[in-house]
Amino acid sequence: MKIIIATHNKHKLAEMARILEPMGYEVVTDRDLGIELTDVEENGKTFLENARIKAESGCRESGLACIADDSGLCVDALGGEPGVYSARYSGEHGNDAANNEKLLSRLAEVPDEKRTARFVCAICVSFPDGSEITAEGACEGKIGYEYRGNNGFGYDPLFMVGYRSFAEFSAEEKDAVSHRGNALKKLQKLLPSV
Repeated sequence: MKIIIATHNKHKLAEMARILEPMGYEVVTDRDLGIELTDVEENGKTFLENARIKAESGCRESGLACIADDSGLCVDALGGEPGVYSARYSGEHGNDAANNEKLLSRLAEVPDEKRTARFVCAICVSFPDGSEITAEGACEGKIGYEYRGNNGFGYDPLFMVGYRSFAEFSAEEKDAVSHRGNALKKLQKLLPSV
């Protein structure tokens, strides 16, 4: 079954493809199909609402089952920030360095025991018949004090799981415990057989 992924984030594409392709799905992007999906406004109040907005739009425009996710970092000491604004926390969408610097600045005086956080991911698959499947996953951790590791993207160099940051995990290690990996595992049980 061909499924289109509604993202241009190469890291998300790679993570989703690593998990969906072994299940028998042919993962494609709008560029693979020679079309361009509308870059919809993610104005939902929750990760799931944003994922649904993207999946429904991508399905409608491509005529294929469309998978979309919205994910982000929720820091307890900041009342859940950056939350749905994770990619644009610093005001500029997708500026990982600026987002990380703002996060470190906001947590400068916060002690270790109060630096708890979680990555959250909501996934929606929208089908041409109007049905949908959704799943959510999370990964608990803490925010570190400095950048660590060279892998991953976004907040990965600051997000500590045990004694390592996500940026110090291999792709396989991250898939096994990450918010997106956990959401995709749940989704895997709900998706129709291919």
